Amino acid sequence: MAAPRHPSSLLLSLHVALLLLLLLLAVPCSCQVGESCSSARDCGVGLYCGNCAATGRTQPSCIRDLAIQPTSVVILRVRGLPFNRYTWLVTHNSFSILGEPSRTGVERVTFYNQEDSITNQLRNGVRGLMLDMYDFNDDIWLCHSLQGQCYNFTAFEPAVDTLKEVEAFLSENPTEIVTIFIEDYVRSPMGLSKVFTAADLMKYWYPISEMPTNGKEWPSVTDMVAKNRRLLVFTSDPSKQASEGIAYQWSYLLENESGDPGIVPGACPNRKESQPLNSRSASLFLQNYFPTIPVENEACKENSVGLPQMVQACYAAAGNRIPNFIAVNFYMRSDGGGVFDVQDRINGLTLCGCNTIAACQAGAPVGACKNIGTPNRTSPSSSSSSFSSSVNGNVYSGTIEFKTHHSGASSTSTRSSFLLLLSVLLTLKLF
Repeated sequence: MAAPRHPSSLLLSLHVALLLLLLLLAVPCSCQVGESCSSARDCGVGLYCGNCAATGRTQPSCIRDLAIQPTSVVILRVRGLPFNRYTWLVTHNSFSILGEPSRTGVERVTFYNQEDSITNQLRNGVRGLMLDMYDFNDDIWLCHSLQGQCYNFTAFEPAVDTLKEVEAFLSENPTEIVTIFIEDYVRSPMGLSKVFTAADLMKYWYPISEMPTNGKEWPSVTDMVAKNRRLLVFTSDPSKQASEGIAYQWSYLLENESGDPGIVPGACPNRKESQPLNSRSASLFLQNYFPTIPVENEACKENSVGLPQMVQACYAAAGNRIPNFIAVNFYMRSDGGGVFDVQDRINGLTLCGCNTIAACQAGAPVGACKNIGTPNRTSPSSSSSSFSSSVNGNVYSGTIEFKTHHSGASSTSTRSSFLLLLSVLLTLKLF
């Protein structure tokens, strides 16, 4: 008959088992884009755990949330190209943030287009912001409204608060360039100039006198950074160019139609204020891709399936010109790579002849691409598009603010803390 085990031996065995379990919980996994997950901690750096029922992906998988800045990739041949040679990510109605508390004391009744803060958008690689500015409460406010009038139930916040977030980002990141597109309903004299001055942004201002016209090249990003001219601002009001020195958008950019009228299969109609997309009168091209009425749960499909197809159509309509800005709703929503993969694809092909910018190599000739491993999975619906390839998810490190993703990480942290406490108590009991 076997001798009974000593209680201390049982405690020691339990202690070891708990420590092993704690170790498993404490070490994050590194699942890549498209691989199954149960929480954000299962995914590699720069990914979060989500799904996209709109494309049939109902099981949670790892999804990208961060852009690779084209100017940050160490490629000697392309560092410091003209500003108009790159493609940047833009958020449509950047300020219209789901869950943003009312600042007027009245419940807001409007549509929402994004779901994380301006600061977080910039940290995740967004470099263009679309802001609707109105006169409201004796100040300039960001408002998602109608008929040129801001109401207390459509207002978000004073514009200066958002602009201060931009200033903080530019101050903390001295090599980054940000572009602001203003849908301008401000009628107060010098209203825009005052709000940008109040936000301390004039020190970064790119002067209109040096903006290229007639389709000429922009200065290099290296030159813009060296001169600290890292903020481009465009307005939809032509009068502001003369009265406040703010560039009238369609004198310097071509733009396709926004909203539902712009979503035409196989086509890319230009916005009525813009010159035709194949015109060479401007050297910047803003491509919109978002529906008139934003639907959060549909955005993942829009950014994964429709967007790559639209990029291809607009590329042809613009006479084989790449978009310099890609504007979308809910930019982090996709079934894998989304707008980030599209941006990487365009910048890779443009800058080094590779199918993603992550494959570009320092000093290498065009087309000499490094092997970055097996591409991450993308939507079967978009895999046929020439702008749909993915890159290795481990190279990113973004920030997630989705409220729905906090609970999983929080519960895991709670379980880990409990096991650690129990382990300590057992140790004290043993010794």
